[in-house]
Amino acid sequence: MTRGPGEVVVTGVGLALPGADTPGALLRRTACPVTGPAAEPFDTAARIGRRGHRYKDRATRLALCAALDALRNAQLIPSDGEEMTVPGDTVGVVASSNLGNLDTACLTAAAIAERSAVDLSPMSLPNASSNVIASWVAIRHGLRGPNLMLCNGATSGLDAVHWGATLVAAGRVRRAVVIGVETHNAVVEDLLGRSADELLDGAAALVVEGARWAEARGARAAAALGRYERRAGLSGCVEALLPGGAAPGVWFTPERYAEGPAGDGAVAGAVTDGPAGAVPVPESVPRYDVTSAVGRASGALGVLQCAAAIGWLARAEAGAHAETGAGRRDAGPEAAGSQAAGPEAGPGAGAGSGTAFAAGAGAGAAPGPGSVLASRQALITSGDDTADAVAGLLLSPTPDRCHPHPSRAPLISMECSR
Repeated sequence: MTRGPGEVVVTGVGLALPGADTPGALLRRTACPVTGPAAEPFDTAARIGRRGHRYKDRATRLALCAALDALRNAQLIPSDGEEMTVPGDTVGVVASSNLGNLDTACLTAAAIAERSAVDLSPMSLPNASSNVIASWVAIRHGLRGPNLMLCNGATSGLDAVHWGATLVAAGRVRRAVVIGVETHNAVVEDLLGRSADELLDGAAALVVEGARWAEARGARAAAALGRYERRAGLSGCVEALLPGGAAPGVWFTPERYAEGPAGDGAVAGAVTDGPAGAVPVPESVPRYDVTSAVGRASGALGVLQCAAAIGWLARAEAGAHAETGAGRRDAGPEAAGSQAAGPEAGPGAGAGSGTAFAAGAGAGAAPGPGSVLASRQALITSGDDTADAVAGLLLSPTPDRCHPHPSRAPLISMECSR
């Protein structure tokens, strides 16, 4: 086992969404949902071209777009090319999608049942594999680290972020691309009983990386991954993340979370786990539901929430600089898109709260080395109040720890397959 990377940070953000191409735009769109005609569907060919993608399903093409955006934003791919600037062995892929290739799988099964396997196209058949999204991202960019595909229900997106960070913290890779993607089509609409305009057609991606590896290559971090929890109920999950009733700076709620007139919170159709009138997060904390802007997101939700939270951290930093009169040195995730500039760090004090699988300092305690006040952290929750179906994650600001001319860190043998 190699020595750990210290904290795990987010160094790149990528989006493939209609009407929102940066974390800040996603946050604004979530805060003030746009009325009127829906935005045009995201054009995948404009970002990755058409060549070689004729037989790939739409979910895979969206994932490729978001992943390319995130890798460029993390400075792992130059803005004018697609070649990785780090060894492919040091990069893993974790993708989350519950419904991404459902249409291919169902149509393939129907064709076999009605006729025979002889009628299937050998070009489209690979799309029926459940791990096709994660695999194509790895193949496209030569990423030879661990490759995982999660289809884990409402918590799948946050689970993917957790497992990406776990791979990094365990020393399996130095960094991982985490992707959440969903699309809508006739099969998905029929299964969910919802129209296309209620469902997400897009993708989000993050690059999670060991802090010391990011620093070694001169990349700036947009956020530090804090505690991750998975519990049977929302209140228990929030209490585990923020003990003592500490209030976070912002709360990204589960999909279509609603608080009743008495203050009792519930996800539509779910059974709450707390006492009547209980509110898992103080009412003074701002709430965001990203699905109000992009549609019901299923397995992509957690990754989208993290992207929006990074937009919130960048805005908080801008406000802090405005109050103190300090100037901002360079652009960050607000400029994430097809730019190569690294993400902007969050508010400058504090160093995050540990990795996404280990608890850090108590959120309600006085800040010390390696801790961040709860009020400066973004709380993210996905799932509903059914058994073992709520996941939560904290994102914290990170300081600028990168040197102007960093030295290159040596490779560790366990990270490489060759």
